[in-house]
Amino acid sequence: MDKEISAGGLVVFGNAILMLKKFNGDWVLPKGRVEAGEALKSTALREVMEESGVKAEIVEYIGKANYHYKNIKGNTMISKTVHWFLMTTNNMNCAPKKREGFVNAMFVQKNKAMRIAKYDDERKMISKVINITDSNCWR
Repeated sequence: MDKEISAGGLVVFGNAILMLKKFNGDWVLPKGRVEAGEALKSTALREVMEESGVKAEIVEYIGKANYHYKNIKGNTMISKTVHWFLMTTNNMNCAPKKREGFVNAMFVQKNKAMRIAKYDDERKMISKVINITDSNCWR
């Protein structure tokens, strides 16, 4: 089984989280593969920028998700680990990058983000962010 490491960001502005809509209609969080020699934090920041145009700042590491999927040809199983970072930004300006496979990018109210997120592992990370940002310790 091949292995893949990715990193991504849960970008918060006020009470909203950045979400991306794929061509197939799925709402997801920005993430992507770690390039050779690249740090996880750098990957997460780069992917957020590449996929949404958002310049973000990392607040903290919030966890990882592990899952398996078949590659695009369907003949090899991939073991994927995604490392997630809580991020902030200073405005809600964003734009989907069509070359990255997205048709919409927007900041969505946190509870709505929980409802529209396509994948369980991403909903778990959104839940973590809600708990962190709703605590008295949050900025």
